[in-house]
Amino acid sequence: MSKGSIVVIESVPYIQRANHYHKEDYHYCYVVEGSITYYEREAGSKVPLRRFEFKKGDMFYTPPMMEHCMFFKEKTVFIAMGGKTRSQKEYEEDLVRLPSLHDEYLHSFTKEI
Repeated sequence: MSKGSIVVIESVPYIQRANHYHKEDYHYCYVVEGSITYYEREAGSKVPLRRFEFKKGDMFYTPPMMEHCMFFKEKTVFIAMGGKTRSQKEYEEDLVRLPSLHDEYLHSFTKEI
């Protein structure tokens, strides 16, 4: 039997999500409606975050050990497809939450809106 998960996630405007990394899990995200401002860098790195803009119809991949954060400037619906199950126990064991390292990027972005 294969493992994995598919989750539909809805976000309202001006919300930050994620701000973590996964030790072993990965996910693909497909934007159904709206847009995602996505930030990433290798786990533990101090280099500046890379910023990407994804819109309706875009799909992107987040590998294991990649810090990531999402910001939504509009109502957004996306599908997250992961390699592991989303059982609370398995998900939490694989997840490493981060302090809000991304505030400087989000602050500068929200000033543009």
